[in-house]
Amino acid sequence: MTRGNGSASKVHYQGKDEDFVIMVDDVKAVQDWKEDRSIPLAQVVNGFKIFVTHKHGAQGVYDEASKQTLENEFGSHNEDECMIKILEGGTLQETETGQRQGPKNDTMGARQAH
Repeated sequence: MTRGNGSASKVHYQGKDEDFVIMVDDVKAVQDWKEDRSIPLAQVVNGFKIFVTHKHGAQGVYDEASKQTLENEFGSHNEDECMIKILEGGTLQETETGQRQGPKNDTMGARQAH
């Protein structure tokens, strides 16, 4: 995983009870998959996890979707089928991640004069 100045792509699907998010490798991979369904999902999604944001849109805390939540929204708890529906009906979003923040060398201590 890159430490800074990378991009993060995701697909956001607004359901009737929850908002769902899946991470994807890049925008082009999703567009290619939509045109050619013979491309395996493993080359499109970045990890086979579906997240819910508890109606906070594409932002907020990402919790892993339960099987019951998937069943209620998509009529199936099969994650592959749910991911296909999210890819088909969701909106693609790409964000640029900034430079890494925080301490650069924690071993140097507080660096205060005594």
